[in-house]
Amino acid sequence: MHEIKCPHCGKTFNIDESGYAEILNQVRDEAFDKALHERLEIAEQEKLTAVELAESKLAGELEKKAAKKDAEIERLKSELKSNAELVEATVSGELKDEIARKNTEIARLQEELKATDVAKKLALKEALGTVEKERDDLKRDLESKESERKLLEATLKEKYETQIKDRDDAIERLKDMKAKLSTKMVGETLEQHCEIEFNKIRATAFPRAYFDKDNDAKGGSKGDYIFRDFDESGTEFVSVMFEMKNESDTTATKKKNEDFFKELDKDRTEKGCEYAVLVSLLEPDNELYNSGIVDVSHRYPKMYVVRPQFFIPMITLLRNAAQNTLQYKTELARVREQNIDITNFEAELDEFRSGFARNYNLASRKFKVAIEEIDKTIDHLQKTKEALLGSENNLRLANNKADDLTIKKLTRGNPTMAEKFADLRDVEDSDA
Repeated sequence: MHEIKCPHCGKTFNIDESGYAEILNQVRDEAFDKALHERLEIAEQEKLTAVELAESKLAGELEKKAAKKDAEIERLKSELKSNAELVEATVSGELKDEIARKNTEIARLQEELKATDVAKKLALKEALGTVEKERDDLKRDLESKESERKLLEATLKEKYETQIKDRDDAIERLKDMKAKLSTKMVGETLEQHCEIEFNKIRATAFPRAYFDKDNDAKGGSKGDYIFRDFDESGTEFVSVMFEMKNESDTTATKKKNEDFFKELDKDRTEKGCEYAVLVSLLEPDNELYNSGIVDVSHRYPKMYVVRPQFFIPMITLLRNAAQNTLQYKTELARVREQNIDITNFEAELDEFRSGFARNYNLASRKFKVAIEEIDKTIDHLQKTKEALLGSENNLRLANNKADDLTIKKLTRGNPTMAEKFADLRDVEDSDA
């Protein structure tokens, strides 16, 4: 794109390569036509001067020749006159021959003079013909150039009129579309424009970069796009949170750019981005935002506001500035990794200690419970022992009582049973 400044109003506008080349060709054609006209006028003047010089030179030479011939004729006439007088005086045949010879010479000189006049006329005519031919050729070339220029002007005029008409139609369509779009749809149109512009140069300018929509709204809000770029080792050295804002011309309540600074800073902080950039078409008549990249770091750190045409230059500027600090960021990342390793080791050690203490406490409580249960069991067994010992004593007493039990004691005071036992003994004795 080329910037063209109007010499009358001082307004600057952008024009593409083809339009710039056509305007440049038009300017060159006008300069060429002007130079051609000047050269043709100079050539015409030089030709007229050359013709005048040739005519004057030829006329001078012819006049000299004519004067010389006239002098020769006068000389011959005087000689003839003297010879005639001599003829009259001498009436000699030789003098008659001399007279005849002189007359012949005079006739010859007169013929040469006529031939010289004819040659002068022919040379002048030829010179004039050459000049007229060159003049006619130049005139035809000029007419051809003029017709080509007019044709080119007509073609360019028709082309530019067509382009202007197409652009006017496109502007009308965009105005109509913009009037029909909601604020959200207008904003999404700006987002699509920025995404398309970035994707055009992603493969060549940002091969390792991440650029995608921010879909994480767990913090209550989200930005529009997040840009991150990495070096060959995968270390991130720049990150930018982008917010795109636009609104329809028919929107009743007009927003300001500063209305979105606080929310953008919050989104940048939550997503861990270093920079925050607001790509805005709001406040179109504000000269501050129309001047280029606006630094609002006095309000929020590392925050900028740009128009859409500065979207790609802003990314490039931040990426190139961050590359200068890449070595320090790599060292910082390495130190952070070491700190993370130490922190992880300490965390694992603390986790082991807390786990060991928890398991020790659990084991200690269970050990105490087991001891208490053992004590309870011991008490229970002691009681069982005492009960068993008591049973043993009763069994001993019962056994003693059983040992003291005899038939005599059983039949004492019971004659019937004594008689029965006596009969039983008699039977046993008889069987024996």
